[in-house]
Amino acid sequence: MNRLPDPSPSHGGSRPDKKSGLSAEEETQEEIDRLPSEAIGEDELNRPQPADEPISGIDSQDLFKLMRNTINRLEKDETARGDIKILSRTLRELRYAFQVFRPYRRRRKVTVFGSARTAPDHPGYQAAVDLGRRMAAHGWMIITGAGGGIMEAGLKGAGRDASMGLNIMLPFEQGANQYIDNDPKLVTMKYFFTRKLMFVKECSGVVCLPGGFGTLDEACETLTLIQTGKQTMIPLVLLDHPEGSYWSDVGKFFEKQLLGNGMISPEDRALYKVTNSVDEAVNELLTFYNVYHSMRYVRDELVLRLRTSLSDEHMEHLQIEFADILVSGKFELRGPLPEESGEKELAAYPRLVFRFNRRALGRLRMLIDDINGRPETSTLPTSSR
Repeated sequence: MNRLPDPSPSHGGSRPDKKSGLSAEEETQEEIDRLPSEAIGEDELNRPQPADEPISGIDSQDLFKLMRNTINRLEKDETARGDIKILSRTLRELRYAFQVFRPYRRRRKVTVFGSARTAPDHPGYQAAVDLGRRMAAHGWMIITGAGGGIMEAGLKGAGRDASMGLNIMLPFEQGANQYIDNDPKLVTMKYFFTRKLMFVKECSGVVCLPGGFGTLDEACETLTLIQTGKQTMIPLVLLDHPEGSYWSDVGKFFEKQLLGNGMISPEDRALYKVTNSVDEAVNELLTFYNVYHSMRYVRDELVLRLRTSLSDEHMEHLQIEFADILVSGKFELRGPLPEESGEKELAAYPRLVFRFNRRALGRLRMLIDDINGRPETSTLPTSSR
């Protein structure tokens, strides 16, 4: 874990405590280091959370204490009012968003990105309507930016009951659309970074349709979060209408400029799928959870929760095919780890446990595809992947 930066003397850094010899910042860092990794968000579990999940006692109280200490230090530091306004607004936005999403955390959700300017008669608009309708029929909810164009289309297809919106305050083109306006599942935010956090934190998959700078930003940030392990593995689909070439052209750029110049690894192409078919997009989302359910880290081990166990033959295959992603040891099938005792609803699921190198995220995606019964994707994907 990165240490907090040493305060610059020119900015009034904290004096060391006479008893401990530590500065206030160092004491705070020691408090953080004593917390379980998942308590500070390092290994946040990506799964539908129980709506009635209780506060986890002393761990959460420690976090509240850290937050109060940080607020007190902001005051002692004589932090500029403009900086405090950013912090205050951020905290209020996220608190409210957490409350809105909390009742729906048992349900899978797909976040849909795309242009606000796509007209209703455009084939891309209809593709988003079809996607929303199909995913809602499978019990998923749809999250969009609540504006017009693709955002409107996804919610139109899903219907109000299966729709959630994360609107952004802009001086132009961003009123909430008719399918989510005045709905209690609509959150309006000032900052893009809080909005993008909620888009990815609360979903089990992402589909990007064509769009402008904002859509490209959202697609690339999602891809970056997955590639760096900041986001637990989810399916990412780059979807165009049948005659479109938007994402295939982007894919060619990735191949020529990023892969061709060694800026990404060949396996990184497994982290996303380019398609012109809503059927393929829906299949990509649903089959990702055929066997795989969710993941978390417990100390230095990665734990994959599975809906069904794996055969001895399949385990032997994994030991050979994916040995390159292991730091040491081998893949093991186990029951729940003691650290998972608070997650009763997952107790029946078998676990695939191994020491992952935390670098080869493309290969990890290939492993999940292989577990899901899609061995063809355990080889390097083509440019259309």
